[in-house]
Amino acid sequence: MWYEPAFDALVALRNPERAVKMEAYMRNQYPFLGISAPVRKKVYRSTFKMAEKEKRIDFDFVRICFDQETREFHYMGADYLLAIQGLLQPEHLPLLKEFILTKSWRDTVDSLDGVVGSIVNRYPDTKETMLAWSTNENIWVRRVAIDHQLLFKEGTDAVLLGQIIENNLLSTEFFINKAIGWSLRDYSKTNPAWVQQFIEAHRPQMAPLSIREGSKYLVNTKKPPIH
Repeated sequence: MWYEPAFDALVALRNPERAVKMEAYMRNQYPFLGISAPVRKKVYRSTFKMAEKEKRIDFDFVRICFDQETREFHYMGADYLLAIQGLLQPEHLPLLKEFILTKSWRDTVDSLDGVVGSIVNRYPDTKETMLAWSTNENIWVRRVAIDHQLLFKEGTDAVLLGQIIENNLLSTEFFINKAIGWSLRDYSKTNPAWVQQFIEAHRPQMAPLSIREGSKYLVNTKKPPIH
């Protein structure tokens, strides 16, 4: 198969000593080969560029990656989706949701924020899907809904962002409250007045973590008009 050389190259780079440290950092959720991100990505960067050029969408490959035991292969599947994100369409969102739910932890899930966001940015009708995801019983699906507009800057749909966050207020889940804080902090770089107003309006329902993260860049920041 087209990806087998990259698989073999990753296995050959196994570093047991580094793997122990990486597993500890990720709370021993999954075993690691012990390969740093730059070295890992170098293995398959050119292969993925070719896949994008040839418009090769291979979800079976992504499933094979996530079926592997070690985390670097899961990263490989997520990085492939990032590489071909421009090829993905709204009908692929259920498949992306499948990968969000597969061997979930913050590292792989957060890698898929941009993939999902790319689709929503290009196909605004999928915003309704993000609203649905924001009330999903699974915290990782909700986390992607909250953070899928990261780095959208002026393209951020503030109304959608607000609705999604409101759907997750009063949560006691760390990863949800952290995501709320990140989304607000990111948008505060573009529209601090909106973020300040949102926090003040919802402060009683917001977790301290969300407020702290969301307010990080608000101090001494000039506030442009709210759109």
